[in-house]
Amino acid sequence: MVRKRRTDLPGAGESSESQQSGGQQGPEQFPPIQQSFQQPQQQGGYQGGGRGRGPRGGYGGRGGGGGRLPQQQYHGGASEYQQGGPQYQRGGPPVQHRGGYARGGPSRKPAPELHQATDSPHQGAGPSQPNPYRRPAETHPGAGVTSQQPQEPSASAVSEQMQQLSLQPEVNPSQEMQPASSKSMRFPLRPGKGNNGIKCIVKANHFLAQLPDKDLHQYDVSITPEVSSRGVNRAVIKELVGLYKESLLGNRLPVYDGRKSLYTAGALPFASKDFRITLTDEEEGPGGLRREREFRVVIKFAAQADLHHLGMFLQGRQADAPQEALQVLDIVLRELPTSRLCPVGRSFYSPNVGSKQPLGEGLESWRGFYQSLRPTQMGLSLNIDMSSTAFIEPLPVIDFVVQLLNRDVSARPLSDADRVKIFKVIPFAPINFIELNQIKKALRGVKVEVTHRGNMRRKYRISGLTSQTTRELTFPVDERGTLKSVVDYFRETYGYVIQHAQWPCLQVGNTQKPNYLPMEVCKIVAGQRYSKRLNEKQITALLKVTCQRPQQREHDIYETVRHNAYASDPYAEEFGITISENLAQVEARVLPAPRLKYHDSGREKDCMPQVGQWNMMNKRMVNGGIVNNWICINFARNIQDNAANNFSYELAQMCNTSGMAFNPDPVLPVLSGRPDQVERVLKARFHEVMTKLRPQGKELDLLIVVLPDNNGSLYGDLKRICETDLGIVSQCCLSKHVYRMSKQYLANVALKINVKVGGRNTVLVDAISRRIPFVSDRPTIIFGADVTHPHPGEDSSPSIA
Repeated sequence: MVRKRRTDLPGAGESSESQQSGGQQGPEQFPPIQQSFQQPQQQGGYQGGGRGRGPRGGYGGRGGGGGRLPQQQYHGGASEYQQGGPQYQRGGPPVQHRGGYARGGPSRKPAPELHQATDSPHQGAGPSQPNPYRRPAETHPGAGVTSQQPQEPSASAVSEQMQQLSLQPEVNPSQEMQPASSKSMRFPLRPGKGNNGIKCIVKANHFLAQLPDKDLHQYDVSITPEVSSRGVNRAVIKELVGLYKESLLGNRLPVYDGRKSLYTAGALPFASKDFRITLTDEEEGPGGLRREREFRVVIKFAAQADLHHLGMFLQGRQADAPQEALQVLDIVLRELPTSRLCPVGRSFYSPNVGSKQPLGEGLESWRGFYQSLRPTQMGLSLNIDMSSTAFIEPLPVIDFVVQLLNRDVSARPLSDADRVKIFKVIPFAPINFIELNQIKKALRGVKVEVTHRGNMRRKYRISGLTSQTTRELTFPVDERGTLKSVVDYFRETYGYVIQHAQWPCLQVGNTQKPNYLPMEVCKIVAGQRYSKRLNEKQITALLKVTCQRPQQREHDIYETVRHNAYASDPYAEEFGITISENLAQVEARVLPAPRLKYHDSGREKDCMPQVGQWNMMNKRMVNGGIVNNWICINFARNIQDNAANNFSYELAQMCNTSGMAFNPDPVLPVLSGRPDQVERVLKARFHEVMTKLRPQGKELDLLIVVLPDNNGSLYGDLKRICETDLGIVSQCCLSKHVYRMSKQYLANVALKINVKVGGRNTVLVDAISRRIPFVSDRPTIIFGADVTHPHPGEDSSPSIA
């Protein structure tokens, strides 16, 4: 099975640009072979093809063509669910099921038909209601739909059907069913297969894997002294395996998860054993010496992973997937890439995979791939997809800060002469408090190496910035508290004259007893992923890099598999895992699009989506909502009040044209507010407008809000206040759309507003004509699931299901 890829754009506000269809979307043509790539859920990268909500911490590239489609796109349901299975009759003979109740019983009262309009004040069908806010020339008569009264079942029919009910006998406590995971079971076969649509074969980004026939053993690993770095832990175990593989480890080649678990294909010659391992630092210390650290490693048998249950699950004879066995096999296939590349979540990145692209403000994109071993209906499968994410450029810290603050300088790396020129023009003093916090936020936690000590490139992690400039900074040099300036210390100790003493120093190491390093003697270490939130320009640049057509993505995936060389992977060979070299091919059907019904007063009363897209041109909403009282608040400093007022007026006109009854005049004029005072502004304006409306017995129907493009937490705070404190409907619009104000965008926002105020935009023609049965008429089960991921880089926020 191929999962639908999902993409989560970190928008700050509600952007209503062209939307992709949520169902299956047909390709541009339907040849026998189509391309279909899955988007895995992951952290730390932009992935996959198509649009939709993505993985935590990352985005998928858009496959299937570049550019954004100009038409509006909506979700459409499939019509095939009315076919392809046994026909059920209400009140028929019961079908027996193990351990449950029999199907059948009295027939239900027929559900009311779905009509185009009812007597709701928000609906515009039936005898069309005149819109008091629409020009007379725009008033159109509506067309009603006659309804049929449902018939009540007769008493004799009910009695006959009640007699057909069958109850299962009580189960003896001693004969209770065992859990599904502890016994073999078979799932009931599907009643039939769908036959609607155009059949084709699609390629999925899966490579089938053979289930190994090995005994997998898990061992607990304890390393003392404990370190938080997985890299150090892996270095310790790598040294241990290199020293003792052929002797104490019985020639086994284990894999390690970087924390507490080690796995082998077969048992080790011992149940528990202690080792002493010495690591030598790569960087030279004082006098050219390298620091040595000794670790005690204890390896102790923990459990044995059972591949039998995994085989039973793949055959459909066990209900739950044995996650432990899957995790072991996944770690086996990740061991070699982890030692060669930069791992981020389930993805691996390298500056040598593809080409690096600048993202602005000291960041660059690295290409990589996502990898995960998954159980499918076809067996075990290795899911691989291309991915990209943001890394910090390995620049001198001063150059990084210059790019971060968007100073008007060349994008090339700056020479010493250039830096002197720049800082003569831009001294430290003009940098305001906001910019200082911006520098602190960007550099905190970043690893740097010093450049003023020749080949001794010692590395440090930045903990903060000093509140004083370098020329003002002093520190005690002896027990008597004798102070020495940082400038004098570097000149006397290293013979280095600090050029940019007007900038603050970096605080590195222990926060209690920090060391001070001038920015100009530090360079950012390569290979550090940027884990904070990207701004809109960086997101756009990253999406542009990841956008690929299916043929190019297929080529890149094949190149990744060829480069990974799973056939010669020593760890895969040790555990008996073989990976196919070809993409999996899956039978598929391109379903026909459902016909959509719009209001009869429009020039087009219905439409058939083409290639998953359609628009609202010449169409009107089925049921238009009513907005009598509304206001607009502008939080974007770059938008003048008259521009916001003009935008609101044009939006009101579009709502009327689309079928709503929308008053073009706000209750109060547009108000500008400061983003850092959002709660005070909202509550004060709400109190003001309700003071005017409440004596008239009216309520506020809608709040239109203009937000800056990069608004941080403003959007979330605004929605929380509106929905939990004030209880009002709000619609947010970004300032960039206020500038452009395209009719397509206004039409999309009108559709969102209509639903929020109780209207309906469209219905399925098949639903009106009863060609799609109600769920009450046929045994039906509905599954729904959704996960909201935080924006890329917000690793501290959880995913919410």
